[in-house]
Amino acid sequence: MKIYSIYNIKGGVGKTTSTVNLAYASASQGISTLIWDLDPQGATSYYLCHKTGIPGGVKNLMEQNIPLYEMIKSTGYPNLDLFPADASYRYFDQYFAETKKPDGCLKKMIKSFRNRYQRLFLDCPPGLSLLSDNILRVTDILLIPLIPTPLSLRSYNRLVKHLLKHDQWKLKVVPFFNMVNKNNSIHRIVTTNVCEKLPIFAKQTIPHSNIIEAMGIKRSPLAIYAPDSMEYKAIVSLWQEVIGRHP
Repeated sequence: MKIYSIYNIKGGVGKTTSTVNLAYASASQGISTLIWDLDPQGATSYYLCHKTGIPGGVKNLMEQNIPLYEMIKSTGYPNLDLFPADASYRYFDQYFAETKKPDGCLKKMIKSFRNRYQRLFLDCPPGLSLLSDNILRVTDILLIPLIPTPLSLRSYNRLVKHLLKHDQWKLKVVPFFNMVNKNNSIHRIVTTNVCEKLPIFAKQTIPHSNIIEAMGIKRSPLAIYAPDSMEYKAIVSLWQEVIGRHP
């Protein structure tokens, strides 16, 4: 199972919309795909028409009194399932800190998914924490959405420094610009200059768009209500670029 984490230290960069749309693109290829909504706010769960909440919360996840795969929900879309969010996820760090091996907690939880899915997408909360280090430790492909602004790039540089301190994490990194406003001169300059100078950045960008924002109303991936849109074509192009780099 290959693990894709959609993560950024900074919030408000479009992690959830990216997770839902990229995971759907994966599933549409006939690949069994699971999304784990790790953000206690539960936006991914909401977008996929599921209530947040799992039996026993984080405590049960740690003790695994109920097998984790029994809490998986169907999204109704072929090859795409969801492990929903729970408000208790905000206590992940507290529970991890109380264990003998806090860095291996998430890896242990994910074991029950490995023989059931080919790809796992983690929708991650912002910030640096024990949970984020657990996420980075298990990640194969780290997808980093950024808004093309100086502050967002500052957060990206901070994340890069953190990753360099942990070179034992064998993850591949694909940052990409999200919520890009072509009418904003700063957005245009940043996307052009950074993508030219730093080939690690994906060439495909995702626009800021009312069509994407409508996911909160439609509660479905872009492919369902806007399959012919420029925005969905950008998502598909980004996904092809990701798997082209890291098949």
